[in-house]
Amino acid sequence: MTEREDKAMPFLGYEKKKIEVDAEGYLVRFADWDEEVARALAAREGIAELTDDRLQMLKFIRDYYKTYDFFPIVGSICKRVREPKDCVHEKFINPLIAWKLAGLPHPEEPVVSLLEAGQSPG
Repeated sequence: MTEREDKAMPFLGYEKKKIEVDAEGYLVRFADWDEEVARALAAREGIAELTDDRLQMLKFIRDYYKTYDFFPIVGSICKRVREPKDCVHEKFINPLIAWKLAGLPHPEEPVVSLLEAGQSPG
């Protein structure tokens, strides 16, 4: 990211690209996501580094969402990437942040409440 941007801005700027985000920083278009976008989103969320294991988790979340149109059960993310069962909470603090960094569309309120409570939707 070339400069720190206000979270309310409708674009995420990094390198020479501008990606449209909503007022809360979620990508507007699923297809705009790549690893560099994930890193720029992470920087906005105060996450200094997206390690390989974090990127693996985000890619699994995206693949699952693309296939099932739903966020995976949190424990299944960890199992799939061979991490301890609370890996999402350990790596991202909040599954809602993982949702955002994975480039998923802004979740509806019931999903937000579940993720904030540390539960999986579905």
